Amino acid sequence: MRYNERIRALREDHDLTQQKVADLLYIGQRTYADYESGKTRIPIDNIMILAQHYDVSMDYITGASNLQTPYPKE
Repeated sequence: MRYNERIRALREDHDLTQQKVADLLYIGQRTYADYESGKTRIPIDNIMILAQHYDVSMDYITGASNLQTPYPKE
């Protein structure tokens, strides 16, 4: 699964709107929509914020792993 599909799935699994996630990242809803559609690459710092928010590893978000391991606490 590609990262844009993964962030969409995580958002939907948590019953969040694109606007809510965009607010978390301090970006516009349109920018976040572009992340999910694959039009714009998501910056690494935003991947870190999403991983922490959803409590999953960055490997899971990026598709490097299909295991939903928790975000490292340290």
